[in-house]
Formats: sequence, C-alpha cells, structure tokens
Amino acid sequence: MFYKVTIQPSGHVFEIAENETVLDGALRNGIMFPYGCRAGSCGTCFGKVLKGEINFPEGLPLGLMESDRVQGQALFCCATAKTDLTIDVREIRSRDEIRVKTLPAQVKSLQKLAPDVMGVRLALPASESLPFRAGQYIDFLLRNNKRRAFSIANAPVNDEFLELHIRLVPDGEFTEMVFNKLQVKSLVRIEAPLGDFYVREESNRPLLMIAGGTGFAPIKAMIEQLQAEQDTRPIHLYWGVRTLTDLYHRELVESWAKPHGFNFTPVLSQALEADHWQGRNGYVHEAVAADYTDLSGFDVYAAGPPQMIVAAQIEFLSRGLPREQLFSDAFEYAQD
Repeated sequence: MFYKVTIQPSGHVFEIAENETVLDGALRNGIMFPYGCRAGSCGTCFGKVLKGEINFPEGLPLGLMESDRVQGQALFCCATAKTDLTIDVREIRSRDEIRVKTLPAQVKSLQKLAPDVMGVRLALPASESLPFRAGQYIDFLLRNNKRRAFSIANAPVNDEFLELHIRLVPDGEFTEMVFNKLQVKSLVRIEAPLGDFYVREESNRPLLMIAGGTGFAPIKAMIEQLQAEQDTRPIHLYWGVRTLTDLYHRELVESWAKPHGFNFTPVLSQALEADHWQGRNGYVHEAVAADYTDLSGFDVYAAGPPQMIVAAQIEFLSRGLPREQLFSDAFEYAQD
C-alpha cells in the first residue's frame, strides 16, 4: 500500500510505502528535506502534519515533546503514514552541485587525540573529488548492510583528507576495530556527504556553537570554514566535556581566538582534582543559558549526544530561541 504526501507551501507531491518514513520517501523521490541524525534526536526534520494521520513505530522520538505531537508537529525521519498526508516542512531548493557518492578511501593517518578519541584521516582516489559542506558527515559502509556515521572535522577549504574524530565505545565492534586493528593504508568504503548540518549563509545573526565531546568535529569544520571565508559574524563556542583530557584540541581552539569576534568557553562536567580546573563546571547547555538569557537574536548550532541536544533544545526554546534558528546534529553511538 502507498500513501500520497503533499507538501505545503510548495505543492510538491510524492508517494511513500506503508512502512516507509516520510523522510526516506521524500529523499527517494528526489525531494530534499533538512535532516541530520535520522534517529529522531536532532530535530532537524521538524515539520507539521496539516492533514492526515502519522505513526511513530518506535515510539515518540527523543527530540519531540508530547506537547509538540498534540499540536501536529512531527519529526519526519521517524514518522510513517497511516493515511494520505498534507505536511508543512521546509524544502532544500538547491544542493549546490553536492552529490552523495559511494567511494573507496585509504587510511592515511591514525592519531590518538585523547585516550578514547582517535583522529583518522582518509584519502580519496586521485581521480575523485568530494564537494561537501562544513558540518556534514560520512557513513562507513560495513558488512551486512551496517553503517557507522562520523562527522567530517575538516573544512571544505582544506580537503586534502577527510578528518574524523572517532570515540571508543565500550563493547562497540566498529570503534574497537578502529582502535585495535585499523592500520595506515587500510582500505574502507564510504558514502558521503550526508546530512544538513551546516551554517546557513542567508543569516547575519551572531552564532552560538555548542559541542559535546566529539560533537566538536563538525563544529571545528564550520568555524574553520567561516574563518577562511572571513565571515564577520561573531562566534561564541562552548565545548562541553567530562575532564580536562577530553578537550583534545584546546590549543587549536585557543589559537582561533586571535581574530576579533571569537570567544571560547570550555565546560567540564566531571573535572578531576588532578585537572586543577579553574574554569566553568556543569553541563554545557546550562553554561550557555547562564550567559544568554535571551537567545532570540542568535543562530545556534549544537552537536553532541542526543541527551545534550534534547536538553539544549528545551532550555534554549524557553529563552526565546525560535526553533528555525536552532540547528543540531545528534550523535548516536552504536554498540555492534
């Protein structure tokens, strides 16, 4: 069985299968929605059901509140159709010639950035190029149709390699392979670029960048690209980690502070006595809320664990941030 989906205000129409998510059906039909995690955490594919009924087969998504659902709001990466639908969602009109490709890549370097974070650099074949936006991610294509997603940590202006920051997940088959078996010159298969987490050029609002753990990777790419383009919007970066060791690129970030208009606030949630930490403590979204009581005039970009993204969303919206000025990328860590 198929259902018809009509998008407002564009009037575009497409069909989706009975158990297919609205986002998957749109992408299959060449219609581009904003999306990020595809797991219901980041809120990027947020929209409204104007007519018809949807279902969330896996239950209410983490990034959607019950009050949102009652008002007809939806995260279309998790929603399937029960009837024909009319929906209101922002479409992406132009992809700027950025195409998703499946490519081989070779591991060029492996560097431990922290005890549980591996920096990996991948090289593409000499005959291939991969245009991408700062903030997008790649999928490793594994056996049995499994995938593992990691954000690209370098800016497109510096694209000799694809830089990744991979955190070791306890009992995680893929990340344990990266830490214990992957070698320089190993070959992998990737699909890229993916996702719609990137800085919107049409806005002149100041930027708040919030990173949790290795959520720093896409934020790093964004800031380096903005600086290369001599973008004049003020940037305040908050990086939330557990201990001082987890600020694995602290010196790099502090070197960014030289240009006017860039501020950096690291926040530790579990500082050790040995850290001798004199800076901010607690959760990173709470630090932002303490510094900015009115967020209505900012664009906010947040990347990190789903729990951080959801907490930040609730906190920031309560401080006047319009939902359309919040862009996020939630990292789901697979165990197998």
